[in-house]
Amino acid sequence: MAARVAAVAAFMRVIRVMAAAAVVTVGAAGLAASARAETWNFEVRLDGKPIGTHRFTVEGPAEAREVTSIAAFDVRLLGITVFRYRHEARERWRGDCLQEIRSRTDDDGKPVQVDRRLEPAAPAASATSAASGEPTCLMSYAYWHPALIRQQRLLNPQTGEVDEVRIERLSDATVPAGGRDVDASRWRITSTATATSTSSGKSSPARQVLTLWRDRADGRWIGLDAQVKGDRVLTYRLP
Repeated sequence: MAARVAAVAAFMRVIRVMAAAAVVTVGAAGLAASARAETWNFEVRLDGKPIGTHRFTVEGPAEAREVTSIAAFDVRLLGITVFRYRHEARERWRGDCLQEIRSRTDDDGKPVQVDRRLEPAAPAASATSAASGEPTCLMSYAYWHPALIRQQRLLNPQTGEVDEVRIERLSDATVPAGGRDVDASRWRITSTATATSTSSGKSSPARQVLTLWRDRADGRWIGLDAQVKGDRVLTYRLP
């Protein structure tokens, strides 16, 4: 039993990152201007067994977008709840840039709150400069956003910290989503350290590795995976 509880603690570190980082997808086409609210409800599973849900909502035009993320997970072993997680985040965006983040988390009885405002971006600002390809403002883990794959730093909504990340393109594959098999593109997102960590001159070990899935047809975010201790798999999928 002690070994199984230890395994739960290991994969719950992954759950915290996935749940806190996830932000609603509106699809590449939806970034243009839609002012109506869009909602997605992900099923969250561990080794194929349901442990909870994560709902995402985005509304408003691109210059004043508001995003809400609500997660509820309960992990059980032998019929006993060994981990309980609740998370709610609200974000305000201007253009492609995060402007404000407020979040509340109950991490198995440990409360965490974030209330952070970022420097205002210029009108119609982009998260990445077209000329240099370098980030010009900060994004959260906005898996839906086309510019996410060019970012090197992302804000974690649960902790308020800025993570250093490496994002790599993987080979395309098929993934189940929305009741069918979807031809999808894949990216590996590796978080290595916080931006404030002291540099030792050595490569930082990976803190978290995620696989991002997007529909090849329209670029829409359709899934997220993480390999956890004991070769277990945590997944987000659209039912």
